[in-house]
Amino acid sequence: MSSARHTLEFGRSLPLDDRRRPRWRIRLKASETVWAIAFLVPYVGVFVAFVVYPVVFGLWMGHDPALYDLLMSDPRFANTAVNTLVFVVLGVNVTMLGALLLSGFFMQRSWWRRLLLVVFLIPWALPGFVVFTSIHFMLVTQWGLLDSLIRRVTGEDGPLFMVSTPIAMASNIVAYIWKSLPFWTLIFVAGRMAIPQDIYEAAEIDGATGHKRLIYVTFPLLASVYLICTLLDTVWTLGDFSTVYFVSGGAPARTTDVLATYGVHEAFDFARPYLGVAAMMSALPVLIPVVILLMRRVRAAGIQL
Repeated sequence: MSSARHTLEFGRSLPLDDRRRPRWRIRLKASETVWAIAFLVPYVGVFVAFVVYPVVFGLWMGHDPALYDLLMSDPRFANTAVNTLVFVVLGVNVTMLGALLLSGFFMQRSWWRRLLLVVFLIPWALPGFVVFTSIHFMLVTQWGLLDSLIRRVTGEDGPLFMVSTPIAMASNIVAYIWKSLPFWTLIFVAGRMAIPQDIYEAAEIDGATGHKRLIYVTFPLLASVYLICTLLDTVWTLGDFSTVYFVSGGAPARTTDVLATYGVHEAFDFARPYLGVAAMMSALPVLIPVVILLMRRVRAAGIQL
């Protein structure tokens, strides 16, 4: 009788879920939690070491207001800010528009266009160092491929790409577009493939063909994707370093520098790391609103889907 009473009291002391769940399942759940934490710790450590710590340390390095007074007093910084604005505005918008138009070209079903798409993706698949260094040696004065061809055909020297500031800046922008255009074209091709064919057939009945099909059907359906890609490309382009550094190197006389190359030059070439960090952080007033807008658009697009 006492053993039965002891058994009943023991059963009352346990929660209902624990009485229904075998003890081996409870132990298994605990072991799964331990393994999950064990697998998660290395990723958290890497994230803290390579993301959180550099960001916090960079913010600490650039917190002194005197650094920004020093930047504003440098006339080269104002020129760099203008170069960055031109580089971002032209590079991003020309890339997005070109990618949207080229995606319609590659949507046509023919074997030679698919083969051309594979070739078109090569610049994006190659490392940036290889692409931009190749473009640099094509444009470098006297020994460049284009200058040599112009001299052989016309008997006169070429336009001296790396000596003229406008031509060197245009070369940076064209090189950036050449490198990033295939990636965004592929994104828009995927977006076009997600549009039901029934919509195009109904639009064709209503007379929407040719450019009207692009303006009134395709673009409205891809508007959210287009805006998200534009915002994301803006964030990437603001921090782009390799294009200008390897194509023009800031030539002539650092007149084609952007904020990324300006910061690297100040930090490493002139041994002023705090000023280099401050130069990069000066883009935050533009970068933070773009990131916030990007997050809102991504959330809105997710809700619509």
